[in-house]
Amino acid sequence: MSVSPPPAGGSTDPLAALEASAWALAAAVGTMSDALSAPLAEVVAASPHRSAVLEAAGLLSWDGGVPVAHPSLVPADGPTGSSVVQARLSSLRQAVAAAAQEPSGPRGAGWAELDDEVLLHQGRASAATGRALATRVVPELPGLAERLGSADGRVLDVGTGVAGLAVALARALPRASVVGIDVLQRALDLARGELAEAGEVADRISLRRQDVAEVAEPGGYDLVWLPAPFLPEQTLTVALPRLVQALRPGGWLVAGTNPPAGDPLRAAVDRWNAVRNGGNAFDADRMAQVLAATGLVDVRRFPTVPGGPVLVAAHRPVG
Repeated sequence: MSVSPPPAGGSTDPLAALEASAWALAAAVGTMSDALSAPLAEVVAASPHRSAVLEAAGLLSWDGGVPVAHPSLVPADGPTGSSVVQARLSSLRQAVAAAAQEPSGPRGAGWAELDDEVLLHQGRASAATGRALATRVVPELPGLAERLGSADGRVLDVGTGVAGLAVALARALPRASVVGIDVLQRALDLARGELAEAGEVADRISLRRQDVAEVAEPGGYDLVWLPAPFLPEQTLTVALPRLVQALRPGGWLVAGTNPPAGDPLRAAVDRWNAVRNGGNAFDADRMAQVLAATGLVDVRRFPTVPGGPVLVAAHRPVG
């Protein structure tokens, strides 16, 4: 048996380092998941080898024998923590799918080829964005809270998926109705199962199979939610003028976007992931320019969790 020599100069094998990073992420997600139902100190003590991985990754330190987690490891509240865990699990599942069988065409297979578990994890993760939209963004957009606080307040949830964001909006906006549209029937079937467990808020949520590029409801909504990264650029170009018309005068369109990438690796991963999922690589900066070009005004940005989506908002002029 032959033994390969170490890399020249004692440098680390980059593939081995990336593999270790994947395991570190798995340790982080597992710890975050366990910490949703038990104190962090108990979770750390229950799996010392996993915790050692977190320490080596810079996500865990000690203060007199008391574990101190990096802020990104333990979100501020239970619902946010659950959504973050779901998002990380979805990302890991998609990465494994990409490693196992990369689609051969120039574009990825898209959401239709992902299994139900990935769709459910991704959709449930979107609940955190829905809560941020309703509780942090809506109150900051002039006139919108009043509109959505009335019995005729209406929200359009584009690409509703399994309706995680729609349910979060309906819970946080107890008088508004939410219409969720999606092109994937399987996702809508899963969404109906999620609505069956959502309680009374489900009465204010309606779902329909529809391509966003075919929306034709002039003046129908006070708020349009647009998960921009998940739409192909061509679809986005066709859909945006229709969505602008679907707003009531003074209504707001809020687009979920990726933050500008802070390093080349993150930028490349974001582009690859967007293409694999049949989407586009627009970041928050590009999306702000696109919304302004449609005639929407007062463009505003709202960061969510560190490294998470940036919500870009703009409204239809009244006059």
